Amino acid sequence: MSTFNATEYTCDDPYGPRGFPQATIVLVRWQRIAMWSLLAGVVIWGVLDWRQELLVINAVFTLFFLASTLYRVMLIDASLRRTREIKLKPEDLVEPPNGKEWPRYVVILPMYHEGDVVAKLVAGLRKLDYPIDRLEIRLLIEEDDMETMTAAKALNLEPPFVITPIPVSHPRTKPKACNVAIQEGDFDYLVIYDAEDQPEPDQLKKAAVAFHRCPDNVASIQGKLCFYNSGKNLLTRLFTAEYSTWFGLCLPGLDAYEAPIPLGGTSNHFRWDVLREVGGWDEFNVTEDCDLGLRLFVRGWRTRVLDSTTWEQACPTIRFWVPQRSRWVKGYMQTYLVHTRDLWGLTKQLGFRNSLHFHLLIGGSVFSQLICPFYWLLVLMWLVFRPIGLSQFFPGPIFAMGALCLFVGNFFFAYTSGIACIRRGMGHLAKYALLMPFYWIMLSAGAWKGFLQLITKPHHWEKTKHFAE
Repeated sequence: MSTFNATEYTCDDPYGPRGFPQATIVLVRWQRIAMWSLLAGVVIWGVLDWRQELLVINAVFTLFFLASTLYRVMLIDASLRRTREIKLKPEDLVEPPNGKEWPRYVVILPMYHEGDVVAKLVAGLRKLDYPIDRLEIRLLIEEDDMETMTAAKALNLEPPFVITPIPVSHPRTKPKACNVAIQEGDFDYLVIYDAEDQPEPDQLKKAAVAFHRCPDNVASIQGKLCFYNSGKNLLTRLFTAEYSTWFGLCLPGLDAYEAPIPLGGTSNHFRWDVLREVGGWDEFNVTEDCDLGLRLFVRGWRTRVLDSTTWEQACPTIRFWVPQRSRWVKGYMQTYLVHTRDLWGLTKQLGFRNSLHFHLLIGGSVFSQLICPFYWLLVLMWLVFRPIGLSQFFPGPIFAMGALCLFVGNFFFAYTSGIACIRRGMGHLAKYALLMPFYWIMLSAGAWKGFLQLITKPHHWEKTKHFAE
């Protein structure tokens, strides 16, 4: 696997130091030309006939909303009717999948300023039901993070735990630490967890058996994520409803369609050799998991969803939730821009159907969050002020499509969020799904912050704050 001196890298090569397209720059030349040309066209058109322009833009946006709404309905319907997620029983885990010995597994845990949670993390990982002689757990700690390093060393860790110092270099990101961690070693499988994660004890065995039973082209398996502090406040309840929908309905729906699956950042299980073959993670992408899932798919590898849960900590305060969300959205934008640098080549590699999945899920979800506030504002203006002339931009067909998305679409997604909570075993949270529209407003706030940061600070990592509980 190739290595590079990150300290000396200047971030001016769109293909990055690892030889595949990376988020080292925001836009390549043709994308910059297209963006400025579009902006110039919008301005000129507005000067010539702004009413006609607004009508056409509104029609395009409304059609987009309708397509996005129907797409999400399609995913949820598929997950409920013909899910392919891998389910295993306890008796499936009694013997090694090859009948001889369990595969060699390495767990990597990137950490930064996590001194308060190291002891709890180690205690939780000691509960993993996996042979110690076939397991290594690497704590990835930045060399200048004395807080976490001191706390980890104070635990006097013994195998399978290993402290792996991460050299101080640019960029200071989680994927950079992960790439350092896979430079050395000889394993069969790898899984990544976050500092506050509490995976189900049998998750490694389930993943090992799942890999053995899956076709050889399955390179990654995504576990499900949920929150152990869901009842802390209203924000954590809504956050849990969102996660239940994403990991319980949307990802299984993608799995059912055998479509590209954006990985979830943690509880990603990989074939060690394949992960090294594709170059690991993009150090410059702040949502590196999404990018890696797509890059694996483009290269012919597939991802499956495993019915095994890793429990995380939901961010309980708006102060830290918005930066976390802005990083995720910024990373989705980076991923979309990176993978569309060769738009025609991507379409040929994915095929028409999977290209639609990519555009609607990765690009579409971000675009929806960015333009939603304008439509909510229009609805509010109409209800309160009834401005004269607004109706001219909503002729019959456009008004019908918009009303369908606003009333039927929002009700459907709120309703299915409640269903997702019930399927997750958290039926007591289903009633909070009625408040999801207010949560979606916060999503848009995070999206706009991420969009602005993409322009001003594209590689800035908004670290998720973990609280000792």
